[in-house]
Amino acid sequence: MMKWRSLAPIGLGMALLLAACSSNTSVSQNNSSTPQQPAAATEGGTLVVAAPVEPDTLDSQKSTWLDNTNSQSYDSFLSRDMQGKLVPHLAESWEVSDDGKVWTLKLRQDVKFHSGAPLTAEAAKASIERFAEISPVKDLAGPIEKVEAADAHTVKVTFKEPFAPFANMLLGTFITPLDPERLKEKGDQFGEAPSATGPFMNPEIKRGASVTYVKNPDYKWGHVYADNPGAPYVDKIMFRFLKDDDTRILEFKKGTIHVLQEVPTTYVPELQAIPGVKIETNMEQGMKYLGFNNKKDVFKDVRVKQAIAMAVDREPIVQYALSGFAKPIFGPLPPTIPGHSEKIENMAKEMYGYNVEKAKQLLAEAGYTDSNGDGIVEKDGKPFSLELLLMDDPVLQRVAQILQNQLKEIGLDIKIAVTDAATVKDRAIKGNHELFLLYFGLNDPDILFLLMETNNSKRVHYSDPKVDELLTKGRTTLNEEERMKVYEEAMELLVKNPPWVPLYVTESVTATRNIEGYKINPFTGDILFGDIKITK
Repeated sequence: MMKWRSLAPIGLGMALLLAACSSNTSVSQNNSSTPQQPAAATEGGTLVVAAPVEPDTLDSQKSTWLDNTNSQSYDSFLSRDMQGKLVPHLAESWEVSDDGKVWTLKLRQDVKFHSGAPLTAEAAKASIERFAEISPVKDLAGPIEKVEAADAHTVKVTFKEPFAPFANMLLGTFITPLDPERLKEKGDQFGEAPSATGPFMNPEIKRGASVTYVKNPDYKWGHVYADNPGAPYVDKIMFRFLKDDDTRILEFKKGTIHVLQEVPTTYVPELQAIPGVKIETNMEQGMKYLGFNNKKDVFKDVRVKQAIAMAVDREPIVQYALSGFAKPIFGPLPPTIPGHSEKIENMAKEMYGYNVEKAKQLLAEAGYTDSNGDGIVEKDGKPFSLELLLMDDPVLQRVAQILQNQLKEIGLDIKIAVTDAATVKDRAIKGNHELFLLYFGLNDPDILFLLMETNNSKRVHYSDPKVDELLTKGRTTLNEEERMKVYEEAMELLVKNPPWVPLYVTESVTATRNIEGYKINPFTGDILFGDIKITK
């Protein structure tokens, strides 16, 4: 039940796994001066979660957006514990051949589908093959050559070449065993009534309103790091899809919602003051960035890109656009993604720390000067004007306004263009853009291949043969230590000739009330709903 995010609207055009090796979760209690006696927790009841986005389908292999709302029916083959270590889940053990091409999974023998049928290697094989055939993000699985059921509980996946990121595919619910009987019964309509091995089942779907699952009473193969690896304490879990922030906040205040996800930071002080409310925060497993369309002539001069990077002051962005709920980032990978390097982060920070005068000097060296005193630099008589493209999001709009003012300090005229997500996607793919605000996430440094390798770089349109060579090598290097050195070398090149300006990692805010046992795995993004009890 890994949390995945679809970046189709504003990032990659494909769903990417949002998991990490060093994200943090913190808890802030309300500051009410009146002591509150905690209510006794009970089993049963319906846990209500306000979810920000309604999934397109509950079929995990047809969706490009997997999060807690549409992954409750499923389990993953592997997981990461609360310290980030790779641990068993449906697969009790796994091994990789010496040549890195064959992955062997030994399945648990006590697992059953919701129908009561046992989990078998044949069912797992069919599910992996189905993903590789029909999923809109099937390329994430890598160059699979064949899948075999070696015996009743052993699955072998053979690749055409070593593919190191496959471990992270096994952490998610794109590749997960689906109930073969339900697949046979429903076919293409599997998403209307999915059946797998997860802790919740039999979803009731009310389009535009909610999806409600009932607990799987036979569940006993939960995460090894869960306090409750058995059947969930609650009888049902309802995800309500409330798009309007004011409505979501009002419902939470009324007590009709137990878990309020993605709380706008401006509401945090107000919610903290409510007795019994807890504010939970965790760093998102990705980052926001200011992207260049590197195909444009203006960005072919590295001095221009470096000047823009030096003109960006991240502190006002974090404080005023995000109310302090973010961490400034300078390097290509944030701390919440494996492969992050403090050496590279410090190098990038030293090169691109806020420095208006140095930025102006670089622009002048590139031929941009303010000859008429209007505050905007020109080259060959043409004012330096760029369009900044972003989708209709209040936070991103605040970030854009701050960037507009900061870049004006070095003589750039920035025109902000706010549009819908589909238009951002379309224009980015076609290269009909200049500057843009986007984000990405993946629990593997292979994200750099998907963003920067010449044939895959569909947003920043970056191309560097040496970077291509290193990022391709990173995909096929199975030794973890050696692999991370490869990415560090690639990131050094990406810092020197930047395809973008990294900005910040958002601190996601969740408010909870009238429950106990809430916790989130910082390495997978999973909320452990099976541990939660309702107190009121």
